[in-house]
Amino acid sequence: MAVEYQRGICYNNPMQKYPLKVTPSGHVFISKRDRFDRLVDELVEMDYPMDFCLALDFDPFFIERLMSAGFLVMSTRFADEPSEYLLLPKLHVVRSILFFPDLHIKKSIKRFLSRYELRVDADFDRIVDRCVAIHGDDWLTEPLLKAVSFLRDAKTVSASPISFGVYRDGELKAGEFGVLAGGVYTSYSGYYDEDNAGSVQMILMAKYLEERGAPFLDLGMPLPYKDDLGAANIQPSRFVPLFREGREKTLFAH
Repeated sequence: MAVEYQRGICYNNPMQKYPLKVTPSGHVFISKRDRFDRLVDELVEMDYPMDFCLALDFDPFFIERLMSAGFLVMSTRFADEPSEYLLLPKLHVVRSILFFPDLHIKKSIKRFLSRYELRVDADFDRIVDRCVAIHGDDWLTEPLLKAVSFLRDAKTVSASPISFGVYRDGELKAGEFGVLAGGVYTSYSGYYDEDNAGSVQMILMAKYLEERGAPFLDLGMPLPYKDDLGAANIQPSRFVPLFREGREKTLFAH
């Protein structure tokens, strides 16, 4: 994941309604001092052309604020100093959203649904570890995962990491984790250990969220398998109002 960043060089554009700090590479830099909703409004209004913003602070409550503002928070190592890390809040130029009435279940998958049991937050650490083992730690870096772990243990947070897993004969076969902000669940990473289990997990998760009043399922980056589920690819100008309305909901206790 290559993201250019020159440390210590930022500038403000006083013509913007909410002045943004922008690096020479064109990425917006975010700090604790920012008012995140106003910053997001400015990104939408200016039609920000990047998927990522940049930040250096891995404080869990800073990351929580980013998640609560609609960012999918990723991270990476500095290429020249791999022991140091860069935070990558991602608003997405295009966001994949599943509106539940549009959920499409292939005939070839329907017969597998009854073979699995969905469990919520039953094996969070195991699921995260499996995601890292399969996909690597290019963006699921150690300091980001430490912050995620902290937020899980925090008593009162506006963005809470949770997991979903499907089990067959009591054994975990596929899972994913993400973040619940009010009534909006944002998917971060997932995996499967047997054919069709990943599709089943996403379908059962979508049905679970719909039954508990979630307005939609936020799938993050568009990908073909998400399109196959019936997801729509929408612009930030549409996503942000939907997200803000959804984060005011109380979905469920887990």
